[in-house]
Amino acid sequence: SSIVRSSSLGRPSELPTATMQFRAIAAALLGAALFGSANAAKLRARAAQEPDTSCGKGFDNLVKGSQDYYRTAAVELFTHPLHTMDNATFEAEFECWFASMCTTKCGGLPSQADSRKAKLTDMCQSVEADWLKIWKMFSQEEIKWFKNNYPSDEVDGSEEGSEVHYKQAMETAKEVNKKELLCMTLFTIDDECVKWPYIRLGK
Repeated sequence: SSIVRSSSLGRPSELPTATMQFRAIAAALLGAALFGSANAAKLRARAAQEPDTSCGKGFDNLVKGSQDYYRTAAVELFTHPLHTMDNATFEAEFECWFASMCTTKCGGLPSQADSRKAKLTDMCQSVEADWLKIWKMFSQEEIKWFKNNYPSDEVDGSEEGSEVHYKQAMETAKEVNKKELLCMTLFTIDDECVKWPYIRLGK
């Protein structure tokens, strides 16, 4: 080659050897980079496959009776004209919370249906009662349990990652449909988390 002819070293055979060594080193570095990327991809895939404990065992893994209960609750509790379609808009988030409650048996909280079911039904189906009236029906134990277990985090937006965005979605669902979320929480507790295939409304 022209490189060999222009060499003044008189040892043209050394240049191809040096080129081969350079290529071998480059190949090794490239292989290491690819190996590292592959390992990182495997770690991300493994993390994605891990069960989301925030949603308990997941809505799709609940028994049919529990899923049927949720379907009736999603209709009966979304009565406000401005929120009737939100049970579809935030379906995944509400299903997640419901599945979490069912999986954990509502933290062992006792039903208070006998003392509040009638009033709870009236307040939850009223278009005038706001979320604060429902919140005041929570016991101190229920308030503590809800705050510790509802899967949402308020973030400043500087963090990245699917988990953060997922928690933001749960926070949005809570803020937009706070009354409906609180009503579903208390109904689920009072229906013993849950022992019937339909929501039990008060008389």
